[in-house]
Amino acid sequence: MAMNKPHIEFLALDMKSGWATPEGYPEGIKQKILASDIDEFRKSGSRTRLLRFEAGVFTAAPFVHDHWEEVYLLSGDLTVGNDAQGNGGEPFLSPTYACRPPGVHHGPFKSEKGCLLFEIHYYDESRMQRA
Repeated sequence: MAMNKPHIEFLALDMKSGWATPEGYPEGIKQKILASDIDEFRKSGSRTRLLRFEAGVFTAAPFVHDHWEEVYLLSGDLTVGNDAQGNGGEPFLSPTYACRPPGVHHGPFKSEKGCLLFEIHYYDESRMQRA
């Protein structure tokens, strides 16, 4: 039985607590889940989160996942395509937006001064049912 994301009506966010490092990410990158019913095993649902990079933090390898991802850079800077030592890549400043379909390799990422991202991850369930 599928879960549904909760109905949340303008809840004040506590921006100091509720942050955790996502699995596979380096320390210094933290997420705060706003709402989620995503089931990555069943390939259904969606997740809305904030993702925060501390200054100087970087990932070392590209990411790829089987769901859609929309990313809005709310504040700060984000460099895309750095190497495993955090060098190089293309820098972006807020406001910047990306929309990625499933299976697209993206990253690695770094932030020189820190940044805050708003992300939505979701499965295209109508597409999954046709497959």
